[in-house]
Amino acid sequence: MGVTNDDVVVIQKGKQPGEPCCITVNCPDKTGLGCDICRIILDFGLYITKGDVSTDGIWCYIVLWVVPQSSSLILRWSNLKNRLVSICPSCIVSFYLDQSSTHSRSSPVYLLKYFSLDRKGLLHDVTQVLCELELTIQRAFLIIGLDAHFADSHFYMELLHTKKRQDETLEQLHAVLGESCISCELQLAGPEYECPQGISSPSPEVAEELFGYELSDKKIHSQALSPDMSKLKKASVTVDNSLSPGHTLLQIHCADHKGLLYDIMRTLKDCNIQIAYGRFSPNSMGYRDLDLFIQQKDGKKIVDPEKQSALCSRLKVEMLHPLRVIIANRGPDTELLVANPVELSGNGRPRVFYDVTLALKSLGICIFSAEIGRYSTSEPDHEWEVYRFLLDENCRFQLSNMVARNQIVDRVRRTLMGW
Repeated sequence: MGVTNDDVVVIQKGKQPGEPCCITVNCPDKTGLGCDICRIILDFGLYITKGDVSTDGIWCYIVLWVVPQSSSLILRWSNLKNRLVSICPSCIVSFYLDQSSTHSRSSPVYLLKYFSLDRKGLLHDVTQVLCELELTIQRAFLIIGLDAHFADSHFYMELLHTKKRQDETLEQLHAVLGESCISCELQLAGPEYECPQGISSPSPEVAEELFGYELSDKKIHSQALSPDMSKLKKASVTVDNSLSPGHTLLQIHCADHKGLLYDIMRTLKDCNIQIAYGRFSPNSMGYRDLDLFIQQKDGKKIVDPEKQSALCSRLKVEMLHPLRVIIANRGPDTELLVANPVELSGNGRPRVFYDVTLALKSLGICIFSAEIGRYSTSEPDHEWEVYRFLLDENCRFQLSNMVARNQIVDRVRRTLMGW
């Protein structure tokens, strides 16, 4: 169609402060492109206010209106455009190697190590620097020593291969660590770190609560919804085959949250569902409406009642609990666990580590140790990204108390969901 790279992604900023920016993507189509776009937008700390998508199966046209999730967000619009262009089928990905585009598992992994005096919120402050530099945390491990020092390791993919990027990262980390920094260094990780590895498995009881799909508000556990949120989270998903001869209409009505469109798109992508036309309506009293004309991978409508039911159920689960948050005992310690599904493509959810550390910092809770890894359940092709935080008992919360635990879980979940 003769569309140049400059025309593939067009970003128009709002005329007045606070007005949404309009992002237009015009390129050849591929299954899951909408999911990839929404993931990048979420990774940049943006919130989608409304959107439209249209495709004939060969070419697609996507328009999204976005606003920053935080007024303090430092946003590099040119980098966002490059990231979006890099995932479009019409573009040469290698041209954008200095951006965190597609995270190939064969890309070099870099290890960041720092040793510093501890203080409340330090891990979040470091994480904020990494997010502003658009560095993706692949794996992490942190431990606090008895002498009030701690060592923290983060692993990144294809983001620090240039001397300029490495120097910029170290400079900004030294700035946030200040005089408390004892050492801070970057190095290419060894072969043992280049493939994501699993972390120590939780107990069967914890795993059942964390990964189980049959989540009931009636259950007495920290995963259950707080009473004031239960009404907002009643999702409605219906299918209609009467309006189009070649497409199934999928209608969704649910409570809004940060990353809602991403959660819907990644579910459809993993189910091999193609979108012909879609409209994402603005937030109305905390709710969102979504109309999608969809097809199966073979180009046919979804007429099998069992397939319809399975798709609707899966979407409800992903909209109700896109992130799992619980507190459990780990020996004598108290552990916060956060898990999110990994896409079949291997991509995890952006900014989870950032949001969890932000919530704990706001609560005044120090982190004794933290680690990130992948965990596979018995369900075929289902992998989870798991964040585990051992919490310091020296805080204003009595961590053994169930009410206090529920308050912590509620704050973490609200931060993750943008409520």
